[in-house]
Amino acid sequence: MGQKLVIVESPAKAKTIGKYLGKNYIVEASMGHVRDLPKSKLGVDIDNNYTPKYITIRGKGELIDKLRKAAKKAEKVYLATDPDREGEAISWHLANILKISEDDTCRIVFNEVTKTAVKASIKEARKIDLDLVDAQQARRVLDRLVGYEISPILWKNVKWGLSAGRVQSAALKLICDREKEINEFIPREYWSIDCVLRKEKKKFPIRLSAYKGKKIEIENEETSNSIIKELEGGSFIVKAIKKGKKSRNPLPPFTTSTLQQDANRKLNFMTKRTMSIAQGLYEGVEVKGHGTVGLITYMRTDSVRISEEAQGNAKEFIENTYGKEYLPSSPRIYKGKKNIQDAHEAIRPTYVEITPEVAKENLTAEQYKLYSLIWNRFIASQMASCELDTNSIDIINGDYKFKASGSVISFDGFMKIYEYSNEDDENSVLLPELEENEELNTETLQGTQHFTQPHPRYTEASFVKLMEEKGIGRPSTYVPTISTLLGRNYVVREKKNFIPTELGEIVNNIINEYFKQIADTDFTADMERKLDDVEEGKEEWTKIVAEFFDPLRIAIEKAEKEISKVVIEDKVSDVKCEKCGRMMVIKRGRYGEFLACPGYPECQNAKPIVEELDVPCPECGKAIVAKKSKKGKKFFGCVGYPECKFVSWHEPVKEKCPNCNSYMVLKYSKTKGNYIQCANSECNYKEEVKKDSTEDK
Repeated sequence: MGQKLVIVESPAKAKTIGKYLGKNYIVEASMGHVRDLPKSKLGVDIDNNYTPKYITIRGKGELIDKLRKAAKKAEKVYLATDPDREGEAISWHLANILKISEDDTCRIVFNEVTKTAVKASIKEARKIDLDLVDAQQARRVLDRLVGYEISPILWKNVKWGLSAGRVQSAALKLICDREKEINEFIPREYWSIDCVLRKEKKKFPIRLSAYKGKKIEIENEETSNSIIKELEGGSFIVKAIKKGKKSRNPLPPFTTSTLQQDANRKLNFMTKRTMSIAQGLYEGVEVKGHGTVGLITYMRTDSVRISEEAQGNAKEFIENTYGKEYLPSSPRIYKGKKNIQDAHEAIRPTYVEITPEVAKENLTAEQYKLYSLIWNRFIASQMASCELDTNSIDIINGDYKFKASGSVISFDGFMKIYEYSNEDDENSVLLPELEENEELNTETLQGTQHFTQPHPRYTEASFVKLMEEKGIGRPSTYVPTISTLLGRNYVVREKKNFIPTELGEIVNNIINEYFKQIADTDFTADMERKLDDVEEGKEEWTKIVAEFFDPLRIAIEKAEKEISKVVIEDKVSDVKCEKCGRMMVIKRGRYGEFLACPGYPECQNAKPIVEELDVPCPECGKAIVAKKSKKGKKFFGCVGYPECKFVSWHEPVKEKCPNCNSYMVLKYSKTKGNYIQCANSECNYKEEVKKDSTEDK
């Protein structure tokens, strides 16, 4: 018998699978796509039923020759690209290149890179699913038509190199709409009245909630002071005490969206970084005592479903590790949201016995953090609920009612390994034992001014959540959509928040005026549902494309006639050009913003924008400037480099250490907030920072 050829997408996956299958199999990597639409032209025959014209991707010729030779020698070829639409399309292209018949059972898929799953997939080899291929083909053609038909209009009238995209345009509109909402928001003043009461030595806070049985709203300081005066003349009496029990259930295992959100909030990982790390964990890692294993299941999924086998393994692990009391009365089954593909399981560890601590020595720091997050979330999802003893107390003073609530964990359940907080936790306090009609002593009583706030700008985590809720894109498109918005300078990220640039606003206005459909979130979500219908064999992909493009063609013709040139003025800086004396302007290039002389081409002076700190270098006394490493990470160095080689990953501050007189640096802790610490590792003196000095940091 001859050898069998298995083609996967990446070398890491090829290495892992090769060890599972043994010497009767050769495993090669396609390195992703091998064919695509040409970059230099539209590549879609609009007049011939939207037929795509695929070409071999530049640079892939040698690899394809290698795969062809291997396929000719092989007794059987298996295509094991990723288990999604894009993976199915790559297999289809490979089958065309290698002249594999559509009737050949060459396609194998597995949700986890384990020996059992890989060997089982070969036994269950199937034909290439042409409905899946058509769904991906429809997406590719739609995106090409939007990009190549609308982008030239932006190049001509706004700026060369811009792009319009079907999903990115809807995403950009959401960010611009939120910014408009913030700018138009009119704050409204309101006041709260808070009191700290005391019973013996125990103190606890309460807040005014009602007056004569109705919710109270205090609009100004005058009203607040009047109420406080009344309260000072009365007594605080315990009116009612309600004690009870409350259960808190665990969250379901991760989907792509929830993993990206949690990794952003808890680990400070950007979505692109999260998916890159997850890809490595899925494809395989060498773990001492276990060999090369894929540590997690496929990481592009919108499903919270898990297999019975995985559920059984989790149950056994929980019982053996934490005890039977940590198991729920019946196995937990989670229901997914409407309009999901549900093609794969949720993201979970492939082997629960490979705990994060077992794998730690073989993982990078980032892999360990992400794997811990995935492992803990999955195990917690199969554990018993957390039980709380709750206290709710009504306290009256005349016609005014105050409320206080508290809770204490009586059984930790799933929170033994996975904690999460909610609004109730933040408002919960530890209350002393009280009795009805008991009078309490007043410690403090004060009114506080507040102003209503607009909805916050989107962070990467909240924006991924929004895209999922609105049905814009699918798990595989969240990262490229965000990357495009940032890469095209339509949006910038400031303190984790997305803010549209002037360029982004201009592009959004043009798209909304002339191509309203592609920026409409409902229309974009409906298109995703139609692509799902193509995948399920309910719709012809060319019909979907025609319904979309026919009205778009009319809009393109109108836009080409009506849109006039938009001039974007460069922002003038406060830096004078040392060569010609003009004030330099801020421009944006491939690697971000830089300073350039407006006298170009006569004067070609350009230099990077330097953020200078008002802090002397601890080694030579010159200024400290913020810089970026090759990987884009911010660090701080002396302006006198290379003569002075002082560098620090943390921002130096003016204050000197009171213990050893070394320089100090600014740091951040999730629990303590900002603090400063001595840079001398032998000292490590710490202190809280003054609020006014870090307010803008």
